[in-house]
Amino acid sequence: SILVTGIAVVIGVPIGILCAVFMSHYCPKKLYRFVKPAINLLAGIPSIVYGFFGLVVIVPIMKELFGGSGKSLLTAGILLGIMILPTVIKTTESSLNAVPKSYYEGALALGATRIETYFKVSLRAARSGVITSVVQGVGRAIGEAMAIIMVSGNVPNMPQLFGSVRFLTTAIVSEMSYAPYGSLRRQALFSIGLVLFLFIMMINALLHTVASREES
Repeated sequence: SILVTGIAVVIGVPIGILCAVFMSHYCPKKLYRFVKPAINLLAGIPSIVYGFFGLVVIVPIMKELFGGSGKSLLTAGILLGIMILPTVIKTTESSLNAVPKSYYEGALALGATRIETYFKVSLRAARSGVITSVVQGVGRAIGEAMAIIMVSGNVPNMPQLFGSVRFLTTAIVSEMSYAPYGSLRRQALFSIGLVLFLFIMMINALLHTVASREES
């Protein structure tokens, strides 16, 4: 679960931030009219649809490139990276649009280029919103089950980048219906849920701590 979340963040967050900068500063108005609703639509697509997309598109590509079944830790990470993109783009773009124009104009007046202004001034001023988008993306990635269970192989192996794996969430989904009430197996599944909850809380606390230090 830690590895797949890391892969999703590495893929989704940089691409999402770059897309948000493009939409906020570079995107023509005619194109923006189509891109903005498309991002909102992608954010509202159910997880199972993303899982089906990964099964029929990403899995065959991974199978062709790396062999095996195509269902692996890397495949799940790529799919989760795609899933968190709309959330990262929406939140980051809103934060960039909220930055006062005087910041942009002042940086240009001091001799900064447009790219320097966007990435070193506007993006820094909107860092609280960017961190919020990362937190939301991580929360969706670590809590996802239905999509990744279709592309990960759902086999309880030791984590390998190109091997089938099982995550905390998919273990709960797969085993809960077979665990009798009050049994040790059911208690173990609730323990997995507790570990998952603590993991999410630790990530959120870490990101908020980093944000507080930067603001101070």
